[in-house]
This record gives sequence, C-alpha cells and structure tokens, in this order.
Amino acid sequence: MHSEVALISTVAVSFVAAAICGYLADRLWLPPLVGYLFAGIMLGPFTPGFIADSGLAAQLSEMGVILLMFGVGLHFSASELLAVRNIAIPGAIVQILLAGLLGIGLSSLFGWGIGAGVVFGLSLSVASTVVLLKALEERNLVNSANGRVAVGWLIVEDLAMVLALVLLPALAEVLGAQTGAGIGGTQLALNLTITLLKVAAFAVMAAYLGPKVVPWLLTLIARTGSRELFTLSVLAIALGIAFGSAEVFGVSFALGAFFAGVVMSESNLSHRAAADSLPLQNAFSVLFFISVGMLFDPSILVREPLAVIGALLVIILGKSIIAFGIVLALRYPVGMGLTVAAGLAQIGEFSFILAGLGVSLKLLPKEGQDLILAGAILSITLNPIIFASAEKLKKTALAKWPIWCDRHGKTKHERLERELATIRAAGEERDRKHEHKLKQLIETFPLFSQLDKTSREELFLLFRPKSAAPGERVIRVGDRGDGMYFIVSGAVEVRLDNADVPLDAGAFFGEMALLSGGRRTADVVAIDFCQFLVLDRRDFNIFASRYPGLRAAVTAMARERAEMNTSRQQTDQ
Repeated sequence: MHSEVALISTVAVSFVAAAICGYLADRLWLPPLVGYLFAGIMLGPFTPGFIADSGLAAQLSEMGVILLMFGVGLHFSASELLAVRNIAIPGAIVQILLAGLLGIGLSSLFGWGIGAGVVFGLSLSVASTVVLLKALEERNLVNSANGRVAVGWLIVEDLAMVLALVLLPALAEVLGAQTGAGIGGTQLALNLTITLLKVAAFAVMAAYLGPKVVPWLLTLIARTGSRELFTLSVLAIALGIAFGSAEVFGVSFALGAFFAGVVMSESNLSHRAAADSLPLQNAFSVLFFISVGMLFDPSILVREPLAVIGALLVIILGKSIIAFGIVLALRYPVGMGLTVAAGLAQIGEFSFILAGLGVSLKLLPKEGQDLILAGAILSITLNPIIFASAEKLKKTALAKWPIWCDRHGKTKHERLERELATIRAAGEERDRKHEHKLKQLIETFPLFSQLDKTSREELFLLFRPKSAAPGERVIRVGDRGDGMYFIVSGAVEVRLDNADVPLDAGAFFGEMALLSGGRRTADVVAIDFCQFLVLDRRDFNIFASRYPGLRAAVTAMARERAEMNTSRQQTDQ
C-alpha cells in the first residue's frame, strides 16, 4: 500500500468491511457492532489478507469517540450531571477500587508483581463510554434516569482515570518498575496538585465561561447563513475543545468533547448542531470498533485460554456484581442496579491507554496487554447479551419478589426522576418559548411562512430588536438606509409631504432606501410603544440574496408604495 494513499485505503477498506460484516451480523440476529469488531479482526495484522494501517485507524476511531461523546453532551445538561452525583461519584470510586482489587488478585495467580496487578486491575475496572452509549441508544435508555446514572458513573470513572494516568509514571518505581521513572514524595505531591488544579480549572471554564462563549460563537456563525460553515464550526468547536482540553488541562479527548457538548446544549441551536454532527458520529464511531478488532490477536485464546476466561469473568461477573451491590447499598432500585451492572460489564478505550502506559513503564508484561485486549473485544461482543440477560433478571426479580422490588430504592428513584424531569421540563420550556417566538413571527409576518424551519431560524438570528416610545422619530428624511424595520407591536406613521400613512404590527418599512441605495425619503414616527425587528444593511443583503421569493415580495411592496406616493403627488397637483 502506497504511503500517500494509506489514509484513503484505511478509511475505504474499513467502511466497506464494516458495512458487509455489520449486515451479515444483523442477518444472524447479532448486533451490528459485532460485525464491526469482526471486520477489524479481518483487517488486523494477526489475520491473513489485507492489513490496514492500525495507527491511522486508531486516530480516526478517536475522532469517532470525540464526536460521539460530543453528541451525548448536546443532550446532557450540567444540571443532570449534578442530579446523579450522589450515586455516580461514590458508586464509580468504590467500584474502581473493588474491581481493581479483583484484577490484582487475578494477576497474583499469574505470578505478576504488584505494579502489574495495579495496571491490570485499573484496566479491567473502567468501562467504555462508547459501548455503553451504543447499548443505551439501542434500548432508548439514554434519557431515562437509569441511563443518566450509568453515563454519569462512567464520566466519574473517566475523571478518575485521568488521575491514574498521571500517578502511574510517578509511582512506577515504587510499584516495582526498574526504569528510574519514580520520583520523590515532594515531586509526586506537586504533580498530583498540578493535575487536580488543571482538572478544577477545566471544570470552572466548562461550567462558567463555556456557556457564555460557545452559544454566542455558535449564534455568530449561524447568522452568516452558511450551512456548511455552521457544520464546520460545530465540528471545530467539538474537536478544538477536545484537543485543547487534552493539551492544556490533561483530560482525555472524549471527556473534553463531552463537556463541549454540555456547554453547547445551552444554545437554542443545539438541536441543529446535533443533527449536523450525527452522520459523522455514526461513521467514525464504527472506526472505533474496527480499531479495537485490529488490536486483537486471536491466538491468545489458544495460548492462554484460562487467563482470558479469568479476565472475562472479572469484567463481566465481578464488575457487574460489584456495581449491582453498590446501587442496592445506596438504596436505589433493582432495575437501575441491573442497568448499571450491564453497562459496566465491558472495557474499552481507557483500558487500552492504561495497558499501553503500563507496558511502556515496564510495569505490565506484554501478555497482560494481550489479555486486556482479549477481554475488551470479548466483553464488547457479549455486552448486548448481558443487557438482554439483565432485562430478563429484572422481570424475574419482579415476579418473585414484587413487593421488595417495588419498595427498595423507590423513594430515592422517584426523587431523582422528579429532579431530572424538572431539569428536562426547563429545557423543553426554553425550546417552547423559542418555538413560540418563531410561530409569532410567522403569524405577525405571513410572508415568512414560505420558509422552512431551518431558514426561519437563520432569519430570526439576523434580526436585531429595537423599541421606540410614542412620538419618537424612528427614521428621518435624508438619513442613509441603515436597515429594514418589521413592526412586531405598536404602530407608526410614515409622514409624507401630502399625507401620513399609518402602519400597524405585521407591516414593515425602510426597505425602499435599501433597495435603491439612496437616502430616506420620509420621516417615520412611533405613535405607540413599538417593538421592531431590524435587519441591518448587511443582513438585509444576505436576506435578499438567500431568499429570492421574499426579496420579490419586499420589492413588490416597495414598488407599490412608490406608485402610491407618486399617485398622491399627482392628485395633490
């Protein structure tokens, strides 16, 4: 394969293989992602035939993770994250500790040291957000209380792994690595403090600065009316914040992208941003599963079958039982416990990063990395079955212990659902108010009814609100044409030499000077308290060029008014 077409080859062959294998998996009543994983195995270096560039595939898959997490953030407000904190924070921390201990115990059976056990345990303890989201989306659970808790739980896990990635190199020598990578206690404390400060700074910027800057920037871009520029800007914000947060604050690309989406969700344009980015999310997230498959060496199943089974049992049974027990111990319902348990019964992107770091620090043997990859691909493949089993267990539990299942955790669950419902209602109310404004715009100005929803949104962004008190002169004779005025409420008089022409709500004025390029030919005075929507000269030109039908209507009205003025002058003479 020529190096100059490596990217094209990797993308083309990956998409073709994924499409074929995904379709075959669906025909066999398997989830498409199983087909994507198998396509990756076929294209990997451990099977005969075409070998794709695994490095490029991994980078492209990272884009899929970024876009997917960005899309989730667009539908996940900061308030919802805070709502699930009482279960997500303690649950994730305790689950990481207990699952990590299971991994350390298993590694001791392999004869590994404590350092290898720590890396191995951490790698098995953290689940893949991408896999969880796919599973929740397929079952329409993303917006449910159970889905929100599961996603919040994994966000906390991701934050914990950010600290783990910082601490591992610092503690490498203490954990048994013979690399000289270890450092003193003072330097370790300093590194940890810097990392915590970076994460805190990132959180502050995401919570306070982001909601002010990002929606404003998105609105500014949308006002240009260029749909390709809007889509490009959405992707630029997602990728830019993800990259910047990783470089400056040391958090993962995925976590940075998630918070970029959360910040952007405060904008009225979030739905449009989500729709524009969805096709790329779907396409590039497929590359994530392909890149996982490419890393898998099937021979590990023959070389170390018992070790693979042991790792898989920790991932599927150990983590699930721990998560389920934590949820019940925190007094939340059985159904939520089973959903969280099923969602955590797999490992993914952070596990690969931790394993790679462990090998580079000479803490984890290469065999350990192979076991982690085997556990990842097998657990991801089995995850749909685990979710289906969790649903059956829930029905069985409800049938056998209906009273206990109904009462256990009911109070906390209802409180959480009410809080999430209130947050969701506030977002829906914001959307309703915006939709009402657009509806009022159409009712007041019927000429805009010919526009589709996206065009109305674009036009609405071009307007600048303006008000006037009774007797205030809105336009003066001889002024340059600076804008076109649409009367939302109130009334004005156009004062001509021979008559005063009243204009009420739903009318517009000021267009003649803009169309002719001349100066104002009449005074316009408010005779009531007035509210206007003004199109500035530049925005009027955008409006006129983009919507020829509306331009024709405005031009016709201007011509009619000019003819009326001429007729009045001739009558007076």
